[in-house]
Amino acid sequence: MNPVSSWQFWALLSASFAALTAIFAKVGIDNINSDYATFIRTLVIAAVTFAILLAMGTWQSPATVPGRTWLFLVLSGLATGASWLCYFRALKIGAASQVAPIDKLSVVLVAVFGVVFLGEKLSAVNWLGVAMIGGGAVLVALRI
Repeated sequence: MNPVSSWQFWALLSASFAALTAIFAKVGIDNINSDYATFIRTLVIAAVTFAILLAMGTWQSPATVPGRTWLFLVLSGLATGASWLCYFRALKIGAASQVAPIDKLSVVLVAVFGVVFLGEKLSAVNWLGVAMIGGGAVLVALRI
C-alpha cells in the first residue's frame, strides 16, 4: 500500500505540523495580541487552502454542498475558531510545553464524544489507551 494513501501517514503529518504550530505560534505571538495572531493565522490557512483547491482542480460551487453538510461544517468552523482563540491565548500566557499537552486532551474528548454521539465502540484496551493519553497529557504539563 502506498503510504500517502493511508490515514496513518496523514495523521502523523498532522501531529508534526501541530507541533510546529505550537512552536511557531509561541514565538510569533510574542509582541502581538493573541486574537489578532489567530486572525492572521486564519487568513494564511484560508489562502493556502484556496490555492490548493484551485491547483488540484477540486473547487466546487458552494451551491452543490447539501444543507446538512453546511450546518456541520459551520459548527466545526466555529469550534475550530474557538479552539484556536483559546489555544493562542493559552500560548500567550503559558509555556508551549505545558499548553500543547493539555490541548491534546482533545484526543480523550474525541474518544468519549465518538462513543456518546457517534455510536463508536471502544474496547477495554482502547479505553486504557484513552486513560493513558489523558494521564500522560497531565503529567507532561505538570511542573513539579
